[in-house]
Parts: sequence; structure tokens; C-alpha cells
Amino acid sequence: MKNFKGAVLFLDRSDINTDEIIPAHYLTENTKEALKPYLLRGLKLEGFDPSRNIPGHTVIISRSNFGCGSSREHAPWALEMNGINLVIAESFARIFRRNMYNGGMMAVELPRDTVDRLFRLGRGKQVEIETDFEKSQFIVRADGEEERIGIVISDFDRLLILAGGWLEYADRKY
Repeated sequence: MKNFKGAVLFLDRSDINTDEIIPAHYLTENTKEALKPYLLRGLKLEGFDPSRNIPGHTVIISRSNFGCGSSREHAPWALEMNGINLVIAESFARIFRRNMYNGGMMAVELPRDTVDRLFRLGRGKQVEIETDFEKSQFIVRADGEEERIGIVISDFDRLLILAGGWLEYADRKY
């Protein structure tokens, strides 16, 4: 099973699309690993520098409609190759969300007020999140503060996560 805990990278914007996650002109690469240096190279967000801000982060928190645009699975692959296996947002584009779970990763929707609270908590602080699958919750830690947030993951998505993705699940099941 992949890692679903670590330092949070806050991307305070809605509608971050797949071309911003992995720009189309890098899709000529022929391995998932080759996508690694190009993650979020297309994202225009004040103060954001991918080479400076991505390293050391394994969780992304963003706003609504994360992963919109193309249905390409390269966007989740680029996240995975950078060690980012958990994205939390108010909502996701349907195909992006499915591609995340098919890859054994998590795309978890939380209500807007909860996402707002997480952004406030993260202002000027290092935030870490740990996933507790047994209790279906996130444990959020920031400068000595701790908060637990309930999450909902379908039984099938949970099986995909535990298996490591769709291919691994299918190999075991069929």
C-alpha cells in the first residue's frame, strides 16, 4: 500500500486542470518516472515554484474541481512519481478521481468549510496529515495542534487502495 501521510502542499485555487498538473508537451515521455520533473510546471499560482514547493510534500490540499480538463491518466502518474498519493479537495473531476483510485491513490472530497478550516490551519505553519483507514479519518497536525476529520471512501475504492490499484486488484480477484 502506498503512503498516505506526510507534509501538505496547499494549492489555493479551484479548477486546477490536468494540463497544469502535467503539461501536454511532456506527454511524449515513455515512462511514468520520466514525468517526475514536470509536475505542476503549468500551474500559475502566485508565489508557487514547483522546484521549490513540491519536494518534501506528499499530500495536496486544493479547492474545487481539481483535475478537470483532459481525461489523461498522466496527471495522477506525475503525482505518484513525486510521492504524492493523497489529494484532498472540495471536489474532483470525475475521471481524474477515478484515475487516482485506479492507481491505488486517494482523491478525497471534503466539505468547503472543512477545506477552508484546513487552509486557515496551514497559514504560516507546517501541516502534516496521516490517514487512519480503520477509523476512516485524517489526523491533521500543525504546530502542536491536532484535529481529526472523518472521511468517506467507498468500499470498492478502499479495496483498490489496499491492493495498490486496479491492476493489482484485478490480478488478485480474477
